[in-house]
Amino acid sequence: MNGLLVRWIVLTAAILFAAYVVTGIEVGGFFSAFFAAAMLGILNAFFRPILIVLTLPINILTFGLFTFVINALMLKMASGVIPGFYVHGFWSAVFGR
Repeated sequence: MNGLLVRWIVLTAAILFAAYVVTGIEVGGFFSAFFAAAMLGILNAFFRPILIVLTLPINILTFGLFTFVINALMLKMASGVIPGFYVHGFWSAVFGR
């Protein structure tokens, strides 16, 4: 349980850092980043493995680079659910992940 909390805090810090570095990512505050980290954790735990398996042929053809697209998609989905956390555009999501 303690490791889960540490990962959650580290992901929150990474989201805040990405919002500071990447121009297309905006975070309303610490709690928006905190809940966005929780949503990303849930999406990565449940949907990412399914998407990796479904897109395996594309991933093999691109030598694994399609994984960046999947990660960007997870970030965009999290920004659609959490108020105060916005990702503007596909490339901002790719560079933010």
